[in-house]
Amino acid sequence: MRRLRCFSFRVIAIATMGAVISAHGVAPSQAAGAAAAPVDASVGKLADRGIEFLRGSQQADGSWSPQTGPAVTALAAAGILHNGRSADDPTVAKALAYVEKFVQPDGGIYAAGSTHRNYETCLSIMAMAAANADGRYDKQLAGAKQFLKDLQWDDGEGHDPSSDSYGGFGYGSHKRPDLSNTAFAAEALTTLGAEADEETMQRLLAFVSKCQNLESEHNQTKFPALNPDGGFYYTIAAGGSSQAGELPNGGLRSYGSMTYAGLKSMIYAGVDRDDQRVKAAIDWIGKNYTLDENPGMGPQGHFYYLQTFAKALATLGEEKLVDDAGVEHDWRADLVAKLAEMQRDDGSWLNPADRWLEGDPNLVTGYVLLALGNCRDAQ
Repeated sequence: MRRLRCFSFRVIAIATMGAVISAHGVAPSQAAGAAAAPVDASVGKLADRGIEFLRGSQQADGSWSPQTGPAVTALAAAGILHNGRSADDPTVAKALAYVEKFVQPDGGIYAAGSTHRNYETCLSIMAMAAANADGRYDKQLAGAKQFLKDLQWDDGEGHDPSSDSYGGFGYGSHKRPDLSNTAFAAEALTTLGAEADEETMQRLLAFVSKCQNLESEHNQTKFPALNPDGGFYYTIAAGGSSQAGELPNGGLRSYGSMTYAGLKSMIYAGVDRDDQRVKAAIDWIGKNYTLDENPGMGPQGHFYYLQTFAKALATLGEEKLVDDAGVEHDWRADLVAKLAEMQRDDGSWLNPADRWLEGDPNLVTGYVLLALGNCRDAQ
């Protein structure tokens, strides 16, 4: 894994970069046209091939991987929409019609009996919101927003701020919240216009802060002292756990996908660049910068990681990363090159390490299209 020592960040072309999160939770940026054009051209070629793969693998009912309910269908549709296609594109329209079938009386968008109601609803929100320029999904999105708020672990579930579960989101059926589900909820709520100072977002921030290996006034749990590296792990709830495992002393290992998920969730909740939590996360990212794997997890969850990497850095507003030797690292160009290297002959992407469904090319290609959407120049 490539590592950068004493890594620090600076924004390139700051005078032309917007710092306000857009309607889809992405901080727009404007790099110099000459620098952006090659990346944009490569993004377009990769996305076109990925979209053509999805057109060919779509089922007659508009779905992809229907065993996942609306989840993969919504993810793929959102990826296509974020690469310049409209809601009236035939492939997208069929997918959205399929997703609509899963709108439930409680406002959630999920398959009956699902154990992943949060993920399914969040992904459906991302697709519908991206297709909602004319307000066609206003009603469904309002119901989904309230459904998500009701899923949050708070006083309604008997958890006050002293609880390690307080403020988090879980699958919607499981016994504890986690950072992955919480990050999806944070992005979906922000997409729907939630303000950083809303109670839901501030409760969410309390949970996210406790999933970071950083001792602070926001985190007095036992784990940061055992591994004070500033990264994030899976959950503090139910005794704490990390998908990357434990250190010999009982500390929870930080890993890449959760560190980027934690970073972007803090930004959505209004934490700024000068906050010690953001600084610590950025320091961890610098020390573990790589696109070859999910740091701490190897190939597992690699494409989930790449999508979260792109979203977090776009939301943060970084253009290029500079190490202590003054060498610039254009994360967009690095990511596009990596994705070009991994694209298969049929235009799809696939992870040979198929944990978390990454053996499904429909799912993985959807992740990649979302990542590519965050590599484009500001629209």
